[in-house]
Amino acid sequence: MDPQQQATRIIAIRHGETAWNVDTRIQGHRDIALNDTGLRQARRVAAALAGESVAAIYSSDLQRAWATAQAIARATGAPLAAEAGLRERSFGDFEGRTFAQIEQESPEHALRWRKRDPNFTPAGGGESLTDLRERVRETVHRLAARHGGGQVVLVAHGGVMDVLYRLATRLDLQAPRTWQLANAAVNRLLWTPGGLSLVGWADTRHLEDGGLDDEAHA
Repeated sequence: MDPQQQATRIIAIRHGETAWNVDTRIQGHRDIALNDTGLRQARRVAAALAGESVAAIYSSDLQRAWATAQAIARATGAPLAAEAGLRERSFGDFEGRTFAQIEQESPEHALRWRKRDPNFTPAGGGESLTDLRERVRETVHRLAARHGGGQVVLVAHGGVMDVLYRLATRLDLQAPRTWQLANAAVNRLLWTPGGLSLVGWADTRHLEDGGLDDEAHA
């Protein structure tokens, strides 16, 4: 069978925590580093995946995702490649601001964002939700098709995780979010040429007290 016609298992990981996550500050394409908690989360998710058979790891090239992916690569021994198609949604002029600031300064734009208007594009080079979905769909299809019959790890961002969940469950972009997008959670999907399906979501047991940590299991 053509490998591109076989199913590919996907482990999708949101990067570890950053200071801007804590401050509820919009990161988008800003290249923000992991904080101490995020570095610990990266070690723990890496330790949790150490026993997995992984053909390849693909990561957003933004450092918060890349550092998380590097920890996973060290633990699994799998090759790691940067993939700009896995970047967070671009929020244009909103980047660096909190949602509270945007509500105060641009209430009409904040309302369209809150209502998940799929065609709303933040000024200054931002992406609409529709554009983000198509970028993520194309990127995942292209990467997963390379590894039919195998398993890959994708390390990305909250917006990308949200799109993956919606693609796998066939939910509309405007459907209210009822699922978690936790930092360094393990999310599992299955790709076939027909699309994505959901296997498991938001497993954070490795992040709980007593969870795996590469420093404790060196």
